[in-house]
Amino acid sequence: MKRAVVIGATGQIGRPAVRALARDGWAVTAASRGGGRDESWPDEVRTVRLDREDDAALAAVIGEDCDLVVDIVAFGDRHARQLTAMAGRVGSAVVISSVSVYEDDKGRNFDTQAEPDGFPEYPVPLPETQRTVPPGDTSYSTRKAALERELLAVGEQLPTTLLRAGAVHGPHCRTPRELYFVKRNLDDRRRRVLAYGGESRFHPVSVHTLAELVRLAAARPASRVLNACDDEAPTVADIAAAIDTVMGTETETVLVDGPPPAPTVGDSPWSVPVPVVCDMSAAQRELGYRPVVRYAETLPETVEWIERQLSGRDWREAYPKMVQAYGDLFDYAAEDAWLDRA
Repeated sequence: MKRAVVIGATGQIGRPAVRALARDGWAVTAASRGGGRDESWPDEVRTVRLDREDDAALAAVIGEDCDLVVDIVAFGDRHARQLTAMAGRVGSAVVISSVSVYEDDKGRNFDTQAEPDGFPEYPVPLPETQRTVPPGDTSYSTRKAALERELLAVGEQLPTTLLRAGAVHGPHCRTPRELYFVKRNLDDRRRRVLAYGGESRFHPVSVHTLAELVRLAAARPASRVLNACDDEAPTVADIAAAIDTVMGTETETVLVDGPPPAPTVGDSPWSVPVPVVCDMSAAQRELGYRPVVRYAETLPETVEWIERQLSGRDWREAYPKMVQAYGDLFDYAAEDAWLDRA
């Protein structure tokens, strides 16, 4: 039986990835900081505590003869060098990257989006051949680019599939964009404002889609980058309506042409001025990937998880990283003031 080590196993991506590999016949060691176990994993899955910043501890977990390393939590060239240093002991790797590494032909990227005219305009669909940001250590995007550069440089010494994930959704997410609509419904907000006519599209990827891509890439080792997104890229209005359906609510949507009409009004985590939609044909061609879930099909488990996290808690306590990323998502007073004037 081939042996696989999953680093970051108890996060939102790691849990289904471990499950998919185990069901595919791999002997899986699930490594995480807490050493926990997901209830859906087969009993045969081995769990270990691991601080991935500890080089010796990481080397000990991987051992002398490991067929596959799946790294969910790798950032930057240091983590890449941790993996490449063990090239002789590891058969292949699958590493999670991000679509945030892309930049457009004018040098705009996710790091410039807050600047005037700074949001990138990518081709639709966006292929893996699109240029990427310069590697560095100044941001999430540049660190992911540095990670990619180091791992691709060693080529077949350590065949690594880099999966450029879109907007990840599913249970255990610490920054679920769906929170924006779930909490509004729980707060009985029956009118919502959506900028850009509700047509914003930011390509999502289910944790189940990522698990399937990890499983397929593990069986077909190679040095490459692949987009990792769902088959469909629904608009923000479609997402809001789908969440309403799951929660059994009816909401009036007020559409605004162009950007948010006032600070914190109509500016959901999905709202972007131009589409970010990725091309999945390379994964289909190289891995034989076929869609395993549709966005709306996965929403019930996502909504249930968010509702459970919010139960009896302030949303800022439940989701501190959402506050860091987006600020006050629920400034109802500002929204009501704008609606009264509209």
